[in-house]
Amino acid sequence: MDFGLSEEQRAIAKTTRAFVENELYPYEAEVERSGHLRPELISQIREKAIAAGLYAANMPEEVGGAGLDTLTWLLYEKELGRASYALHWTCVARPSNILLAGTDAQKEKYLYPCVRGEKSDCLAMTEPGAGSDLRGMAASAVQDGDDWVLNGTKHFISHADIADFAIVFMASGEEEGMSAPERGRRRKITAFFVDKGTPGFHVRDGYRNVSHRGYTNSILEFDNCRLPKEQVLGEVHKGFEVANDWLGATRLQVAATCLGRAERALSHAIDYAAQRQQFGQQIGKFQGVSFKLADMAMELKAAELMVMEAGWKYDQKTVTDQDMAMAKLKATEMLAFVADEAIQIHGGMGLMDDLPLERIWRDARVERIWEGTSEIQRHIISRAMLRAVGG
Repeated sequence: MDFGLSEEQRAIAKTTRAFVENELYPYEAEVERSGHLRPELISQIREKAIAAGLYAANMPEEVGGAGLDTLTWLLYEKELGRASYALHWTCVARPSNILLAGTDAQKEKYLYPCVRGEKSDCLAMTEPGAGSDLRGMAASAVQDGDDWVLNGTKHFISHADIADFAIVFMASGEEEGMSAPERGRRRKITAFFVDKGTPGFHVRDGYRNVSHRGYTNSILEFDNCRLPKEQVLGEVHKGFEVANDWLGATRLQVAATCLGRAERALSHAIDYAAQRQQFGQQIGKFQGVSFKLADMAMELKAAELMVMEAGWKYDQKTVTDQDMAMAKLKATEMLAFVADEAIQIHGGMGLMDDLPLERIWRDARVERIWEGTSEIQRHIISRAMLRAVGG
């Protein structure tokens, strides 16, 4: 692995950081205090992101995206991650890569409008009784002639309130558990496109969340929601495979945004340690503070190396689930550590909303839960180690 960045990669990171600082930072306080993103603000920033070439940058060139390789995309995500999640994810959207699995007709209807900023998507998997265990989902899709009828509930569905359509995963049948028959029958999963306004499809307000204010979650209810067969994404009963094929890198996206926020928190801590004086000297000269800075920098560096290596291996087609699990686990837990230490260095001021630290600290909590909990990542890592020796 070449640890040096190309001129193009440096330019993309620099351009993205400048956009974040000039176009996103000024609105962070408004979003934090209101818990709301004004529609006109979304449109304003979206237009600027499109003009800057930063919108839908995760998508291949052939569908209108920037065509970034995975490593460059992670550098871009890291810089966006410095800002409020609601602002960078909603206004500088990265449509789900799973849209690339659609048919030509589905791409015309869903993918291309998302890339152009005319539509937005949301992904619906989680249910009140099925989080990490997707095979345990209860929301169902039953075939009725050429149609499918959907029933059930999804929750914790990010930004579904403003999305134009949902990519919904439903239990469409059952099969015996192949690896562990004693656990009983497992659900077969099928993915569907469901447009906002489809009869029987309702989007309800979700829960108030301590993390990522303005980045909403919703409850989706399906009551005999009828869809034509053309709304199936991928193959019938193959939704789990579609998700595995197209959503793996989302763990790296989460990890990369954590790097950006940790870097911002560390920068504030360094500046404060150099400026704040107590007992006649800068607090950064006290070992209790200076050692914190050293540990924060070391943990951040370690996490960044793991994330970037996983991104590089992804492009080489040598990445493993273990690589991505390690990167996500390390980066999310590192962010929690760095944010907490940054607040400790600032003392009481760290908890005031004059600074972004209390927001970064709150926002960090969800990163160890979504896109696979820390426990799930540890399970992936340990199973890979044990399989190698027949365990």
